[in-house]
Amino acid sequence: MKKILKVLKIILILVILFICIIGGIFVYKGYSLYKEAINEMSIQEKIAEIKSKDGYTTYDKFPKNYVNAIVAVEDRRFFEHNGIDMISIARAVITDIKEMELVEGGSTITQQLAKNTYFTQRKEFTRKIAEIFMAFDYEKECTKEEILELYVNTMYFGDGYYSVEEAAEGYFGKNVSDMDLYECTLLAGIPNAPSVYSPTKNPELAKERQEQVLYKMVKYNYLSQEEADKVVNQAEEVIGETKNST
Repeated sequence: MKKILKVLKIILILVILFICIIGGIFVYKGYSLYKEAINEMSIQEKIAEIKSKDGYTTYDKFPKNYVNAIVAVEDRRFFEHNGIDMISIARAVITDIKEMELVEGGSTITQQLAKNTYFTQRKEFTRKIAEIFMAFDYEKECTKEEILELYVNTMYFGDGYYSVEEAAEGYFGKNVSDMDLYECTLLAGIPNAPSVYSPTKNPELAKERQEQVLYKMVKYNYLSQEEADKVVNQAEEVIGETKNST
């Protein structure tokens, strides 16, 4: 029995050592990818480039409901963490292990900003690690409000709209600051899968995604259930009117 326990102990040590080595290799590759990206363009230069875009919208123009909708559905601890959310990462790791592939990322808004501005959309472990290093840089360089501001000015919203202002004007014919609750919650859900949730191409799926946003907003006490139900009813009316007009 003692020999068996000794063998199991040795095997366990070897497995842990193997995991540490593999993990170290991924961290090294991810850090190298991060350094390569940051050497090509610094965080300061990247921020200046984004802010120089036509139609760049500042945080003070965002309706409170829009900010709440984004945080609720994308990263509910955004204003609390330092760029990464260990709770979300742990949940994502468990899911990925079960599925034996990268199906859930656990990315924060800051990590998504890093991905959108420096890296590709391909799901790779090294890129995820590079994102983390870049997210820490963004958190050191920017306030939370500025990070959120940069994020929605670099997201794709479908139909050729590459910023929140373009999307508000294109979908609703108005400025971001004039969006109502229905529009805020609809727009907050689109970047998750723009080609799927575009309200002009897939209104039913856009509505389903909007309901997910509303569910999270109620869950995290940004809205009452009554307020959410009114938006759902409004969405149904809009879809009904669209069908009648075609």
